Amino acid sequence: MKTLVVAATELEISASIPTLIETNTDYLVTGVGMVATAFSMGQHLSNNSYDLLINVGIAGTFNPYHQLGSIHRIKTDRIHEFGAENDQDFIPIDSLGFGNSVFVEILPQLSLPAEFYDIPYIDGITVNKAHGSEDSIKKIKNEYGLGLLESMEGAAFFYVANKLRIPCIQVRTISNLVERRNTENWNIPLALKELNTWLQSFVTVLQSS
Repeated sequence: MKTLVVAATELEISASIPTLIETNTDYLVTGVGMVATAFSMGQHLSNNSYDLLINVGIAGTFNPYHQLGSIHRIKTDRIHEFGAENDQDFIPIDSLGFGNSVFVEILPQLSLPAEFYDIPYIDGITVNKAHGSEDSIKKIKNEYGLGLLESMEGAAFFYVANKLRIPCIQVRTISNLVERRNTENWNIPLALKELNTWLQSFVTVLQSS
């Protein structure tokens, strides 16, 4: 299965690059954010075709009961606040009739290794501004609940894959609780370790099957 691993930063996959090379798995570092992700993927996929796209990275969680370093697969991802304000109300782009804000995982016809199916599902939102205000965090929890991860690229990744109808999955490990910004509570090294342990195992089994 010809596979492309997509990450925002090289830091997120650096520990896995030797394994990706050994297993003939292509990888793409897009840069941070939705614009960089969409541009880099569009440019790369205009000249390359794949059976599966895998987006990996770290994320923040809105659920204080989630363990840092835990791994999740994203079922649906939403571009947060993509639309228009009407006084105190928000109108999603979907309701305005100018596009979509929610994009989804597309599984390939062939079964994937158990390393994927063993991961619990969760939904995601993709943001241009990582949340660090108690008011905005409370608003998101009231609207979507606690079962939500936050990234800056996930929906853009799904968007490109959905438009091109390429099977795609997104897997993220939790590096921090979304709260008033306090980097002392983050554990990026643990999140990266768990992410790369999973990625190396997954691509090794995938490319040997």
